Amino acid sequence: IFAVKDNLIALICWIPPSACCEMRPGHRTLKQGKPMGAPHLLVHDRRDNVGVVVVEDLAAGTDMLAVITEDNSDFRIAARQATPIGHKIALKDLAAGDTVIKYGEDIGRVVAPIAKGEHVHTHNLKTKRW
Repeated sequence: IFAVKDNLIALICWIPPSACCEMRPGHRTLKQGKPMGAPHLLVHDRRDNVGVVVVEDLAAGTDMLAVITEDNSDFRIAARQATPIGHKIALKDLAAGDTVIKYGEDIGRVVAPIAKGEHVHTHNLKTKRW
């Protein structure tokens, strides 16, 4: 199936939940006999304290499925604010001066307190380069 949105073409692969299993690389597994569904948030490294939103129009209050791509584990977290696709969400409370870790790397410092589940962007995160 192909989908077109914002002048981008994407190939969408749909596999019935009954056919999805750990033996098929790249597909989410079943947990307790129930399909996992598509994630809202990706966390690349277990050391990360932010995740990246991978759905459009994420609304405040959404109970997000987050997947840690390093080991394919998952957890749930509530979005406290609407957050655009590609932007970050805090996985824990962060205080001013804390270091933000994404992809297992230092990407900057917190300049205003950020609660777990809140949008992380240029209004509360700055580079350490200057």
